[in-house]
Amino acid sequence: MKILRTSLALAALVGSFSLAACGGGGGTGSTLPVSGGNGGNSQSLTQQTEDSVDTANAVGSPMKDISNYNDTMSAPGTAQFAAKGSKSTDTVGDGSCNNGVEFFAPDKAGDPNSTERIDFYDNGCTQIARDAVRVVSSTGSGSENVARTVNLYALNGTSPEAVRSESVAFSNAQFDRYGYPVLSAGFDRTHSGNLTINGVRTIDGDGELVVAPSANSVTTFCSDSAGFNATGDSNLNETFGWQGMNPSGTRTVNSDNSVTWALTRTGTAYTGAIGGLTIQTGAQNTSCPISTPMFTLAGGTAKGSYNIPISATYKQGILSNLTISNASLVNGDTLNVTTNSSLPPSDPHFISGTLTNGSNNVSTFNVDAFGDGTLVVAKNGKAYQIVDWHVVKASS
Repeated sequence: MKILRTSLALAALVGSFSLAACGGGGGTGSTLPVSGGNGGNSQSLTQQTEDSVDTANAVGSPMKDISNYNDTMSAPGTAQFAAKGSKSTDTVGDGSCNNGVEFFAPDKAGDPNSTERIDFYDNGCTQIARDAVRVVSSTGSGSENVARTVNLYALNGTSPEAVRSESVAFSNAQFDRYGYPVLSAGFDRTHSGNLTINGVRTIDGDGELVVAPSANSVTTFCSDSAGFNATGDSNLNETFGWQGMNPSGTRTVNSDNSVTWALTRTGTAYTGAIGGLTIQTGAQNTSCPISTPMFTLAGGTAKGSYNIPISATYKQGILSNLTISNASLVNGDTLNVTTNSSLPPSDPHFISGTLTNGSNNVSTFNVDAFGDGTLVVAKNGKAYQIVDWHVVKASS
């Protein structure tokens, strides 16, 4: 099956908060107008900034994970078939351009037991957006480790603006010829990773996923993850962390072969001294629902809890719809996110969100299908650049 692709341009969304100290990297989203009135808002600038960052962390973490799950569950063009029990036997892996995607098996370097998927901003495969290499090592009949490295490019960029590195472990699984798990058989997955910009470790994040066996179009899953901003915010002299879980969710193959992930993310936002946060690892879960998460945060102070209902649809590997309705955030804030289906995924206003407190606006964002773009704090109109669902620095 051919993967339909549109040109993807870097735009804007929310994720985790970093700071100008990260330095360098990529295109900067344009400053967005502050939507809604700000009169009568008693929130301080510091509180609005912190609330916006906490929201970014809470939403960006599961969205980044779901995106990664889609990319690592099956070879390009086979995700919907794997959900119904088919293996990845219809993908050649010869590197031919297929509507904006190239898939190599082995990777372009010829490494044994490897694959490489390159996503482009254009259907002609001339402007690289994401270049992901997997190197697979079998650890048993139903388990394997995967070293995954993703180079992220800004539009028209000739070198990566950021690099995401992950160590992934699958267990209780069956695998296809490329080392992807067979979704219908179910599996357990853990990952540990980080995002670096100009060689600086910026975001740390670990997580687990449990997928139940399924013989139909609906698969149940559960997950949890924790992470923190390794560089912190020098202006506030603090850093931000998050931990959360989805006790039980569904992955549904729709009639048009798109895939919808539906879950409710519950968790806690944290602050702490720069360099003072760490991720703690507990026992891995192998069944749903999850009651005790494998990954939690240590070294910070809990700021409050959040509850975020998420519906994310991917059509042939590309995010086509994200909906969040009346999510509850810290300090009584509310988040709503909608997708403008009349626009292509490459449009900077494809996905839009607003964080409010009562009748007052706290922050706004727009985003493209990759989760790259700009977050704007309402109190002062300050904009922050976002890369791979994470805020990485203040926009200049």
